[in-house]
Amino acid sequence: MEYDRFRLAQQTMAYVLAGGRGSRLKEMTDIRAKPAVYFGGKTRIIDFALSNAVNSGIRRIGVATQYKAHSLIRHLQRGWSFFRAERNEGLDILPASQQLNEENWYKGTADAVTQNISIIKGYEPKYILILAGDHIYKQDYSYMIEQHVESGAKVTVGCIEVPREEAKGFGVMAVDENDKILEFVEKPADPPTMPNDPTRSLASMGIYVFETDFLCELLEADARDPNSSHDFGKDIIPGLVASGDAVAHPFGRSCVMSGLERKPYWRDVGTLDAYWQANIDMTDFEPELDIYATDWPIWTYSELTAPAKFIHNEEGRRGQAVSSMVSGGCIISGSSLYRCLLFTGVKTHSYSQMEGVVALPYSEVGRRAHIKNAIIDRGVKIPPGLVVGEDPELDAKRFRRTENGICLITRKMIEELE
Repeated sequence: MEYDRFRLAQQTMAYVLAGGRGSRLKEMTDIRAKPAVYFGGKTRIIDFALSNAVNSGIRRIGVATQYKAHSLIRHLQRGWSFFRAERNEGLDILPASQQLNEENWYKGTADAVTQNISIIKGYEPKYILILAGDHIYKQDYSYMIEQHVESGAKVTVGCIEVPREEAKGFGVMAVDENDKILEFVEKPADPPTMPNDPTRSLASMGIYVFETDFLCELLEADARDPNSSHDFGKDIIPGLVASGDAVAHPFGRSCVMSGLERKPYWRDVGTLDAYWQANIDMTDFEPELDIYATDWPIWTYSELTAPAKFIHNEEGRRGQAVSSMVSGGCIISGSSLYRCLLFTGVKTHSYSQMEGVVALPYSEVGRRAHIKNAIIDRGVKIPPGLVVGEDPELDAKRFRRTENGICLITRKMIEELE
């Protein structure tokens, strides 16, 4: 039987789990949840999951928030308020009800859905798509929903191929030739490998499709289980795998490759090194992720800004940027940039030099500062003459320096220099 993918998407609600702290991003998530972290010059991480849903034809979305949610909620209100209730569209922001008592924090990913079952039922979706809000990728979810309906499975799990050693940080599955999941283990020390490649494993993307009525019954039963940790990866999915009711959906079947993209792109930017690398990769001549293609736009909140401006043209004091991305509202004043990514409203002053720098919105680089391989947090003002990226020991004393030599610079760290 053939199904209309667009029609199936219209019958689906997307539920985005966006409450994670993202502690491996260190001080970057001291004031914001990981899904609210800036990425790619204009967007936030959560914009990718939300854009995928909208572009796939899903117009009913819930976003569960918890940790340091203000920045995320403000972004959703500003950038994602275009849904029309009269067309049964909408985006609901669903904070954990911690104002009642401490026990009402979301206890796990499954509990984050359980606490909002009444809201989900109010939309009357036939299917529900559970999404993680903290990965960078482009995917047409309608293909995954179609596979779920055709297979008759109780759950369909989105998965991606990863090197076996990297799989230790994910939920990993073993499958047969028909995509049936035979085993699912969370963060295993000895990950199962793919049937045709012992060097690679299938890792869960944190994406699941269920029939709504079935999931609600399952979660209500899970909520009554005192031995459950109320988590999809630890409790819900392994239980369905054990009963033979789970199938896998490889990312390659539904990833969106447009423009210059040559292979499926998916990134967990959960560490400072991974975050810096994924952003800097955007400056490549042919980046692996193409955000310029218009057939799969990444929606976001776009501030009204003036165009970027480059000023001064003297030897040693020339406003220039090579192999870089510079957002609106930036002023490059007599500065030299190489392989940098600047978010909205960044200002750099005369004689400063930057290489491999990810500068978040409204940060500022003082005169004669030399910054290499760094992440500058939002609103940070780099003092004149500061040098970063040349003396590893000094950098490690003053800033958060990774093993790969990437320095995170925050306001507090700059204040402590004075």
